[in-house]
Amino acid sequence: MSRSVTDWRAKILGALSDPTRLEIVEFLGGEERCVCEIVPPFGRAQSTISKHLNLLFEAGIVERRTDGKRTLYRVRNPKVFDLLREVDAMALDQISELKKAEEMLEASIR
Repeated sequence: MSRSVTDWRAKILGALSDPTRLEIVEFLGGEERCVCEIVPPFGRAQSTISKHLNLLFEAGIVERRTDGKRTLYRVRNPKVFDLLREVDAMALDQISELKKAEEMLEASIR
């Protein structure tokens, strides 16, 4: 079954739409890490983190390999960090617009 570009976009963006998954991607950075290293900083159950990692894997954002009993994850394509920087820029633009609107409202009530 062939997927459209829109389907792939939705799959990737959907996987990145959760704050925990975004934090996992940022935590991995350019490194390969074992699930046992990923779980502690997030303070969540291993099963929860594993579910998040599986969603990121299914979307092609991370890849995994086994090393004995350990499962290791790393970001598959560093372009995801470029995407996140673009999203950060969009968020900052919106925050800036909100700040300007707040200042205008404050000035109008004085």
